Amino acid sequence: MNQTQLLEKIQALPPDKQAEVFDFVDFLASRSASNSQHDEWIDAEFSEMAMSQALRGMEDEPPLYTQADLKERWR
Repeated sequence: MNQTQLLEKIQALPPDKQAEVFDFVDFLASRSASNSQHDEWIDAEFSEMAMSQALRGMEDEPPLYTQADLKERWR
């Protein structure tokens, strides 16, 4: 069923049934919006969380290399 057929069927309904259809569509839209806000990570959020988990505890570790270990410095 395409959008035109759907609109024709809705328009053929009595006004009280059309109101029920609109209410149901609003319900589905609000439920879909609330689910997507909680279930999906945006790339930036996931990247930030992954990096923080990967680096967790590293600030307490001593550095492996010092300036004296460098053979060439970035200009």
